[in-house]
Amino acid sequence: MEDVERVKAEALQIMGVFSLLPRLVVFDLDYTLWPFYCECRSKHDTPSLFPHSRGILHALKQERIDVAIASKSPTPDIATTYLDKLSIRSMFAAEEIFYTWKDKTEHFQRIHSKTGVPYNSMLFFGDDNNNIPGASELGVTSILVRNGVNLGAFRDGPTKFSQNKDASKKNRPKRPK
Repeated sequence: MEDVERVKAEALQIMGVFSLLPRLVVFDLDYTLWPFYCECRSKHDTPSLFPHSRGILHALKQERIDVAIASKSPTPDIATTYLDKLSIRSMFAAEEIFYTWKDKTEHFQRIHSKTGVPYNSMLFFGDDNNNIPGASELGVTSILVRNGVNLGAFRDGPTKFSQNKDASKKNRPKRPK
């Protein structure tokens, strides 16, 4: 638990630097929060998270930033069983776990419908580059992770989110006087 608290403290420190944070952070599951594909495992297996995942989730909760799941797992029953086994399922404001051969646009549309959070107030972490463009086109700030969500990738999230918010302010048409 000591490592979870250390990661949580570092994540809180990262977020403390930014004046503007997302209202909702969305995570993929496979190879983002945990180091495996659900469809290659059994419900009876004991799942594990990437080392920084739990601390980051707890930091977001402490900052009152909602979290959600957008997963294209073809085995949602295994995914939800693992979320329960890891005692993190209750942390998520929305869970969209269903297979599609397309990107995650429908996942984000459902999350938006359930939470009411605008796309441009969302931050997404995922390991599949094919899902980034669809989310980004909706206005979701998206971060590609290579070895699961960790403090390095997490730091990139609020940085890019702030840059996107600044850019959207600069690109807004001016109101006529």
